Amino acid sequence: MKRMLGLRDERLKVKDRLKPKKKEKKDPSALKEREVTQHPSCLFFQYNTQLGPPYHILVDTNFINFSIKAKLDLVQSMMDCLYAKCIPCITNCVMAELEKLGQKYRVALRIAKDPRFERLPCTHKGTYADDCLVQRVTQHKCYIVATVDRDLKRRIRKIPGVPIMYISNHRYNIERMPDDYGVPRF
Repeated sequence: MKRMLGLRDERLKVKDRLKPKKKEKKDPSALKEREVTQHPSCLFFQYNTQLGPPYHILVDTNFINFSIKAKLDLVQSMMDCLYAKCIPCITNCVMAELEKLGQKYRVALRIAKDPRFERLPCTHKGTYADDCLVQRVTQHKCYIVATVDRDLKRRIRKIPGVPIMYISNHRYNIERMPDDYGVPRF
């Protein structure tokens, strides 16, 4: 008898699992709530009004290393690319990353300590430079990001109004820069 009751309970459980769940019908006259992200006031569509000479350029660790390999002077090549005064900016995280790389990258560290470079302090924990650069660019849209890292480029492209400087054919190029600033197109 217990066996029969046990089988019956199992059949009921299976039937309960097979029953389709009823969807709640929503009232069509009710107001629909959506969350819309707040875009900064400095953007006019994709045109960033905060960008302008002198350009502040956030420099990534690998950008310095690839510039050395391509034998490019950072500040002079930036000015050749943008036709204006450029102020390279280095965060504490990028400096810490260069120091961690050791003796092999001592030339890059020496270049980063150049007095022409502006030093930006970091308030967050950890020394992961990519997160630091993305966070700083989302807060303040007045920077151009100089990087060769594909993952960082992909993350920055999702942020509207932030141009990216990269190295190709032994010179600096820039993408997503408004045409009004006179930046050459290649």
